[in-house]
Parts: sequence; structure tokens; C-alpha cells
Amino acid sequence: MLATGGTIAGQAGDASNTMGYTAGVVGVDKLLDAVPALASVARIHAEQIASIDSKDMSPALWSTLATRIDTLLAQDDIDGVVVTHGTDTLEETAYLLHLTVKSAKPVVLTSAMRPSTALSADGPLNLLNAVMVTASASASGQGVLVAFNNQIHSARDVIKTSTYAVDAFRSPETGVLGFVQDGRVEFQRTVTRAHTTASEFTVIDQGDQSDSWPLVEIVVSYAGVSRVAVDALVKAGVKGIVVAGTGNGSMHASLTEALADAVKQGVAVVRSSRVGSGHVIRNGAAFDDALGTLSAGTLNPYKARVLLLLALAANVPDLQRVFDTY
Repeated sequence: MLATGGTIAGQAGDASNTMGYTAGVVGVDKLLDAVPALASVARIHAEQIASIDSKDMSPALWSTLATRIDTLLAQDDIDGVVVTHGTDTLEETAYLLHLTVKSAKPVVLTSAMRPSTALSADGPLNLLNAVMVTASASASGQGVLVAFNNQIHSARDVIKTSTYAVDAFRSPETGVLGFVQDGRVEFQRTVTRAHTTASEFTVIDQGDQSDSWPLVEIVVSYAGVSRVAVDALVKAGVKGIVVAGTGNGSMHASLTEALADAVKQGVAVVRSSRVGSGHVIRNGAAFDDALGTLSAGTLNPYKARVLLLLALAANVPDLQRVFDTY
């Protein structure tokens, strides 16, 4: 079990307080002590990788986490890894690991919407369920998973959809992979897109240096948007831009003009959508071919950024193939 902090390790002075707490202050040993039933499921070795609020997750920590997971899963006496994480960026970390971990052994992320000190804290049950999923033979070969609120999600599909509800995570286009309840783990479908051992990507071995990763940013299209942000990013040396477009990845005329200029200067531009579900279809000659832009498919802007980061770092020549594959 690798702990990174988050609300699951949060603490407040009042048990009725689910908002005014400090994330990541409860150590992994205390998290384990709160769930004695874990001892009947698995032999757990726990490590504290970080103690942060996941809003502060960084590429450097991604590298540390992915490298440690690969090292652990290469050991014969390790059957799987559970990662405790904050909810804010869980979907990004999960997808990054989904594309870079090089093992078929289960990797399961979990988190909580309420701090450990809250009434009806959801972290302990989520933690127990995550360990049960990891211990299940059915989880092998499914890539990185997320166990949350009795459901099992694929790291590629899951997104956070609520600021407060304990059922905050959904897989809007594909639905859940399965469920876990009262010790029963059941998968109702399998992951089909390439991941983990079938992925061409690895994390950058950068130590504590974040400038080893290519600079990829996100811009949003909305009524009256200007080209100021895009021009500033290009001037700053950005290598990739993901657009959170309206509808099917459509973009305001001023943004389209600025991004077309960015492509001419060698910046990779990917169209995603701010809508929250659905897919962005490649428009071919009518739009994407003319501008040189790419379509993100069903990936939201934040996951599209993760994939573009990895693809640019690997110097992949055909970026649209990457988005069509992963």
C-alpha cells in the first residue's frame, strides 16, 4: 500500500466538519489501524510516498510513484498495489499509471470524500474494498483500477463528478467495470483499450525535476474568449495545448485562429470537450486536417493532457494514432 495523502488521510477538529480539514496529515499506519478487517484479506506492507493534498500532485511525484510500483510488482512476494490518493486529481494519476506501469498485477487507487475524522467517513470502507479488489484474481490484466463507493472503475474512464457526494466518481461513457460489496468482487466487463504492459509509454526518470516533462497546458473555449492565453503559452515555449472546447470540441473563432497559428509554430493542439461526457469526433478535412489539430476521443481535457504529455515525451510521430489507441 502506497499512501500519498488526500482527504482519506485528512483531519479536522470537529467530527461534523467535512470541508474545513487538513488533507494528508494522517499516516498510512493509522489508516490501516482503522480497518482491522484488512488483516483477513491480505498481508500488507505500507509505505508513505507523500503527504499532500492531491490538488498539488506533480509530474515528479508521478514518476516516483510509477517507478516504485514497478519495483514492487517485480517482486514475487507482492501480488498487487493499492494507492491511497486525494480525489481532486485521482483520475489524472490513475490514467498516468494506467499508461506507464509495466505489470499485469493489479494496481488499485482509492480515496475518500470525507476526512478520516468525520462522522460516517467513507475512507475505511473504500480502503477495504480496494484491498479486496487488488486481492481478486479477476483484477489481473485489467490495468489500473479505481475502487470507490462499492464500484470498480477503469482508470481510463473514471472522472470526478461531484464536489461533495460520496458517490463522486463516475465512468459516464462506458459505465463501471464491476462492484465490490461485503467481500464479493465481481467484474461485469473488461478493459479493451491498450494499457500497462501493452502501452508504449514510460514515465520520465527525473528525480525532483519537473522541467524534464514537456510543457502541456489546457485552455478553455467560452463566449467571448480572446487569444491572449494561447499567445502567452506559445511565447512561453509550450509544446502542447489541450482545448476544453464547447460541445463536440468546437472552438470560438478567435481561439481557432490563435491555435492555428500555434500549430504552425510546432505546438501540438488537441481538441477535447468541457461538457463532461460524450466524445470529440475527428472532423477530418473540414476542420482538423486544415488546422492540424487532433481529437481526444472520449478523453476529457485533463486525461488528454496526460496522454499528450507522455506522447510528446516519447517523441511519437503520429499523435492522432495515440489518441485513437489509448
